[in-house]
Amino acid sequence: MEGCAPQEKLHFGATMTPIPPSSLHFPSRKATLPTSLAVGALVALAAFCGLPAHADVKLADIFSDHMVLQREIPVPVWGEAAPQEEVTVSFRNGVKTTRAGADGKWRIALDPLQAGGPDELRVKGNNTVVFKDVLVGEVWVGSGQSNMAGGAGGYAKNDEELAKLLAAAPYPQIRLARAKGGWQEATADKANGFSALLFSFGVQLREKLNVPVGLIVGAVGGTPSGAWLSQAAFDADEKSQRLIQEYGKIYPEQLKAYEEKALPAWEKAVSEAKAEGKKEPNKPNPPSAPGMVWGKEPGYLYEPFIRPFVGYGIRGVLWDQGESGTGLGFVDQHTLMGALIRGWRKEWGIGDFPFLYVQKPSGGGCAWDPNNPVTRQSEPFGPLPPVVPAMNPGVEMHIRIMNYPNTAMVISSDLGSGIHPTNKSGYGSRAAQVALGTAYKQPLEYYGPVYASHTIEGNKVRIQFTHVGKGLTFRHGEKLQGFAIAGADKKFVWANASIEGNAVVVSNPAVAQPAAVQYALAADRRWANLFNQDGLPAVPFRTDAP
Repeated sequence: MEGCAPQEKLHFGATMTPIPPSSLHFPSRKATLPTSLAVGALVALAAFCGLPAHADVKLADIFSDHMVLQREIPVPVWGEAAPQEEVTVSFRNGVKTTRAGADGKWRIALDPLQAGGPDELRVKGNNTVVFKDVLVGEVWVGSGQSNMAGGAGGYAKNDEELAKLLAAAPYPQIRLARAKGGWQEATADKANGFSALLFSFGVQLREKLNVPVGLIVGAVGGTPSGAWLSQAAFDADEKSQRLIQEYGKIYPEQLKAYEEKALPAWEKAVSEAKAEGKKEPNKPNPPSAPGMVWGKEPGYLYEPFIRPFVGYGIRGVLWDQGESGTGLGFVDQHTLMGALIRGWRKEWGIGDFPFLYVQKPSGGGCAWDPNNPVTRQSEPFGPLPPVVPAMNPGVEMHIRIMNYPNTAMVISSDLGSGIHPTNKSGYGSRAAQVALGTAYKQPLEYYGPVYASHTIEGNKVRIQFTHVGKGLTFRHGEKLQGFAIAGADKKFVWANASIEGNAVVVSNPAVAQPAAVQYALAADRRWANLFNQDGLPAVPFRTDAP
């Protein structure tokens, strides 16, 4: 019906200040209806439209008491009101006014703010909404699968440093939030159920930056990356779409094999298990159709767990996922993460914010100092295997993600291994170190040596590195090791390696014409011992990478 505001669908938990009757505006006394009848008509119209009598202004769920606003950027604030209703947002000494659109939606941006608080945020339309205890500081989003979702209380049982952090709660200037439920102070009970990794990360940032920190988490265990980008972002990625088309050519064959081989084999196994009184095996999942993620549309987790706070002012994202792959036939993790990162940044609408991600597979390497609380769960240094291990595709795939703009990898090879490393305080500390060096431009080293280029000099290969920090060195053992060299046949053998300035020179007498070098590309690489003198392990690489 014309003149009716849209149904209010959001749920909000702010302190609401009723509008006094004296502030209501009614038609002048020249109107033909008495005032009492006019008021009745307005109330009846509101009831007919299914709206509150005053069409209250409301804000998205992410706005609540105890929230943290991102400092030093225009701060987006948005919500709903009656169509064309004037909305005023006041914070500290700043006041911004806008008008709701024909659909009742409105959005405004506060001028950049300095860290501090607490303050009140007031939003006034036909009513006034007041948010109390609002801080301004640094806001980060954490997402991914179980290593991001896992609660601090559970991990603290095997993580002494994390247990100490929880014991020191509350943290008045650290606030925690999810897609629903609003913001909460980081008390011991709230932090116990919050992401162990993101909480550890936030405590380090708070200590190093000395400003309030807001942490928002949206993560679900055992989930593929294809569930965490919007359908629109996936559709817009040309490479992903090409790979899906290629997968579509073999999908019928895969489905046929499932129906004619996998299902009958499972049915036979079930029959045998019943006869023997054993547990029946789980039914195998059919191959996902092209463009589907485990039988679902892309973005089925993005929508409920990320969409509610898309657009909120943040500094960046910390991502921990990879064990479950992409869930999309033929679309690799490097390609899909590029689509995800670009999609999130476009939909957030606040520029190319920093995107940090944890290196996968987790652990696998030795540490500079295994007694350091950050790296105490690293693998012990070991001898070279007799032959060069096969390259683990996942190692290189995840390293390549760091080549996307304003994206940085949290080196994890020396932090502890396993599907669920228990050293979450160490992972959080390393992630904070990367954030400080990248997002905050602090003068510290956050990577180990990173391959930059190489030149072939006769039967030797000279490899140049960035992030040499205080200088290249090796740790443990009697010599530098972990480099493999190959000729045109790509049959890799162990190489002799020596450090010369910011370079490593490698060779093997059996390879007269070297064509490629690789370093530490196996999942278990405890034998690789190149570091910088800042104590960070070299990033695995191969010189013939695509």
